[in-house]
This record gives sequence, structure tokens and C-alpha cells, in this order.
Amino acid sequence: MVAVTLPDGSQRQFDGPVTVSHVATSIASSLGKAALAGKVDGKVVDTSFLIEKDSDLAIVTDKDPEGLDVIRHSTAHLLAYAVKELFPDAQVTIGPVIENGFYYDFSYKRPFTPDDLAAIEKKMTEIAKRDERVTRSVMPRDEAVAYFKSIGEHYKAEIIASIPVNEDVSLYAEGGFTDLCRGPHVPSTGKLKVFKLMKLAGAYWRGDSKNEMLQRVYGTAWAKKEDQELYLHNLEEAEKRDHRKLGKQLDFFHFQDEAPGLVFWHPKGWTIWQQVEQYMRNKYQVNGYQEVKAPQILDRTLWEKTGHWENYRENMFSTESENRSYALKPMNCPGHVQIYNAGMKSYRDLPLRYGEFGQCHRNEPSGALHGVMRVRGFTQDDGHIFCTEAQIEPEVTAFHAQAMEVYTDFGFSNIDVKIALRPDNRIGSDEVWDTAEEALRAALRKCGVSWTELPGEGAFYGPKIEYHLKDSLGRPWQVGTMQVDFSMPGRLGAEYVADDNTRKVPVMLHRAIVGSLERFIGILIENYAGALPMWLAPVQVAVLNISDAQAEYATDLAARLRKAGFRVHADLRNEKITYKIREHSVQKLPYILVIGDKERDANTVAVRARGNVDLGVMPVDALIERLKHEVETKA
Repeated sequence: MVAVTLPDGSQRQFDGPVTVSHVATSIASSLGKAALAGKVDGKVVDTSFLIEKDSDLAIVTDKDPEGLDVIRHSTAHLLAYAVKELFPDAQVTIGPVIENGFYYDFSYKRPFTPDDLAAIEKKMTEIAKRDERVTRSVMPRDEAVAYFKSIGEHYKAEIIASIPVNEDVSLYAEGGFTDLCRGPHVPSTGKLKVFKLMKLAGAYWRGDSKNEMLQRVYGTAWAKKEDQELYLHNLEEAEKRDHRKLGKQLDFFHFQDEAPGLVFWHPKGWTIWQQVEQYMRNKYQVNGYQEVKAPQILDRTLWEKTGHWENYRENMFSTESENRSYALKPMNCPGHVQIYNAGMKSYRDLPLRYGEFGQCHRNEPSGALHGVMRVRGFTQDDGHIFCTEAQIEPEVTAFHAQAMEVYTDFGFSNIDVKIALRPDNRIGSDEVWDTAEEALRAALRKCGVSWTELPGEGAFYGPKIEYHLKDSLGRPWQVGTMQVDFSMPGRLGAEYVADDNTRKVPVMLHRAIVGSLERFIGILIENYAGALPMWLAPVQVAVLNISDAQAEYATDLAARLRKAGFRVHADLRNEKITYKIREHSVQKLPYILVIGDKERDANTVAVRARGNVDLGVMPVDALIERLKHEVETKA
């Protein structure tokens, strides 16, 4: 007898070994048809998997995350099958699942073309409609090597040859195509209904530039057509929102070869920067932070003490002067410890909160650079709190409230909170890690926050809370962090005099809310598609006259608005008003004010809000009150 326990706790008894498919059908015929795989004792397996002992079983369908992975994995094989039918001389290599889809690398005598891509996708649809059964088999390693060599698949043979000699390998076959794979896969090609090939790219075999350049075909696959349509729509929207395009179009910033990975901020872009920085500076002040400024360059010996020179040297820019070695700081924390160390501290001074808009430099690989999202020079809203162990929880609680307020003001309401826990490679005792991790949990519990835990993803010196924002397209961005550090203060000689007159090492909390200002501004640009809220917009109002007869009134109005605190551009050019309106609308300005003779004579203004919304004519005082309210409320 074999007992199978289902997720609801119920059990089903079978006379002997039974397949996942049979169990699913015994529950309901519709479930048997919907089953894509099974989860036996926590492991995802094929529906043909034979359950030979008492086990827990969950049936995996296209409604489950595991089901989507199985669909994508199987669609990668469907892609390889289609390529082999169309191009028999092509060799298949590897084809993993990636976020939102899959890819497969091929070796072929000529580059694939967009027309080839369309033909491959058409062939994939044809094979899927055949509803060919997908079967798994096991073969000794050496026999598998010989088999793939015999059919001309030398890359597969090379992969299998790297497997230990005595191991068997798993193969999957559908129709006339057999591939090396651990699985699992859908039971038949007919389960694959929603997919699309996306693009072609190059990739070196085994990621080594000394090897052959292969052709990589990317694709996406989904359980439902509407899910794929939403994904493709969001891709299109993301393309429109690309901060690099908008940065150029809206005259925010640019890049050039003479300064790779560094940003040239234009007046409009720097205005956005200043709004973010001054907003965060105010948050520092009202939350008890003292703003400091540490040097950009520090002696190598300091970086050796912190461990950065040994573990992070390849990412640091270094220089020499008068026979001494220095490095541009990749982070601000060692400098803040030096400021702390400048005078003896008492327990009465703690918690001591330092904040700095500190510019850092990291030698990122050129291939990793991405607009303002990934740069070599960046500025953080960086802060460090020196405190006692007992003060960790209240400081983290206060920080969380502060961070959530900031994210709300910038227009983000969908925020995931995660705790990254101790990695295998770490310093400090388990007792210290227990204390630090529990302090973070206790603080979030006190805030009424649910969180996800990330085992093994903490920093080597301590655990951290991560804040992941979701933008208007649902894309996650990791920005803020709160890290507990029991290590660096001691390494750099930080102490305080405790209430019993002994010397103790403070705990150091590393915290940032928006993180890199460059990256956060890039996120804002993409989130709002360049149409920034009134309080952040570099130009908030454009004043346009219809003819020279209103130029003086327009100039006076612009001056009055500037005096009221608004960022205003007066466009008095001798151009048609429709041309001027269209030009400023493209710049995504919050408000365009149009002035003709009637408005001038009545001391009013015709108001257009962003999106070509006609708000009609209103008195200037009423307009100023409206604008002030919008800025103050950060609407």
C-alpha cells in the first residue's frame, strides 16, 4: 500500500506504486487534465513520476508558480525542437529558464535573422498543436556521450562528459527531438499554448570569450494569453519610460565617453536632484541627524583595517601621492567612524546619528553600466547611527516610520520589506547574529509590518532590512536599507564610556532611504514617465503670451510666480501659440499658462494642466493658491 497525503491533509491509499498523473485523475478528471507536474515531498517532478512510498503530494497546475517554471522550461525545449526541424545542422547547447521567460543558445553556420525568428515561432506553434508526448529516460553517462556525438550534438556531449563517470543522465524526448535535462517537463507539447520569441543576441560558449560565439534566442512563455499581453504591454511601456531616452528628450542629463559611468547633470536634471536632496536633508534634521562631510580620498591603511582593501579592492579607484597609497571611497561608513572617534563619547551621547550626502566611486565593469541606474560615481543619502545594543530596536522602528513616509511622499505605496539573514561567510558569533536578527524582527513586528526573510543574503558583518518599491508598472526596485554592524566600529577603534565607567564598542547601524540619488532619480523618471509631480518638476509652470501685446503682463506674472516660490519659464517668443503649447506639452510640464488680451485686461490667466487638460480662466491669486496646495501636499 502507498499512502499519498494531499495539501489539505487528506490521504489517498493505493495498492502499489502510483504516478502523479494517476493520483491527479483519481481526485478529479479535470485535475488530471490540468496537471503539469507534481510536488512530491517538496520536490517538483513530472506527472509520470512513480510514487513508490508514502509521500506528501501537491498537484502543480498553471495556477502555481512552479507550473509557470515548468511551462517556460518546456517551451525552451520546444524552441530547440523547432530549430532542429528547420535547421538540422544547428547544434543545441543550453536553454535555461530566466525571469519572465527562457533562452536557448545555438551553434549554426550563419546568423539567424528576424525572418528566421518568425519561422521558428511558427514551427513551435505547429509542434505544440501536434500535442506530442514528452517522455523521460535515463542513460549511463558514457552511453549518453556516445549518443549525442552520433547525432552531431558535440556541445551536449561536452556537457555530459563533465558529469562524474558513474552517474546516469536524464534525457527528455518529444517527437524526433531528444535533449539532456533534469526536468521536470509538461506531459505533452499541447500544454504549451502561450509563448513568443523576443530577440536574438550573441553569447560565448560557457561564457568564455575565447570560445565560439553562439546565437542566443530569447523567448517568453505564460499560462494565460492575457498574462503575456500584459507583460508585452509593460515591456512597451518600459521602453517608452526608459530614463536614458527621457533624460535626453527632457534635457536632464547626458553621458559621454570621456567620463564612462559618470553623469553630466543639466540645469533641469540638477533641479530634480536638488529637490530630492533638500527634501532628504529636511528629513535628517527633523529626525535628529547631524549632517557631516568626510573626505573623498582616504589612505590605504584605513581600507585595510575595514577589510575593504582585501575584499573589495578590484572595485575601488586608487591613486598615489608622495609614496603613499590612497583610494576614492566606495562607501561612507569608515569616514563616519573617524568623525565619531574625534572625541570621547559617553553612553549619554548615544544614539548618535550622522547623515551625509556622500559621493562614492566604484569601479563597475563597463558592461554593467546602465544610465543613471548603474554608475561609477554616485551620491547616497547615507547615514550611520552609533548606539547601544538596547537601542537597536527603537532606532530601527523610528527609521522604518521615516522611510515609509518618504516613499509615500515620492508616490510609492506598494513596498515589500525583506530581512537578509546571516551568510555562510560571516564574522561574529552566532549569539551576536541572533541578537541582531531578532532586533530587526522585533522592530518590524512593532511597526505591524509583514516581511519576507532571505536566508544567507545578509552582509558579512550583519543582517539588514531591505525596502523594495514597486513602480507604476509593477517592477520592483531595491532602494532603502537598514544594516546592523557589530564589526566595523571595533575594527576602527570606536568606543564609548558606559554607565559603569567601562569602555564599550558601539553598534553601528548603516541606513539609507533612497540610496543612490542618481538611481532613485532614474526610478522616479521611469515611474512617472518623465511627468514628475509638481513638487519635483524642474519647470513647474510655463507662461506663454499670444502676442507682444501681452509680453509685459506675462513677464510680471512670471516674476510674481517666482516670488511665490515656483520654478517658472516665460516663453515670449514670436511664435504661434499652438506651436508653443505643443512644445511645452512635450516637455511634460505640470502647468501651461496662456495669456491673451482678455486675460491681461482682467488680471487672469488661462490654465492648462498636464495632459492637455483645460482648466479654464482663473484669477492669479486663485492659481497661486492651487499651485501652493499641490506642492505642499505633494499631490
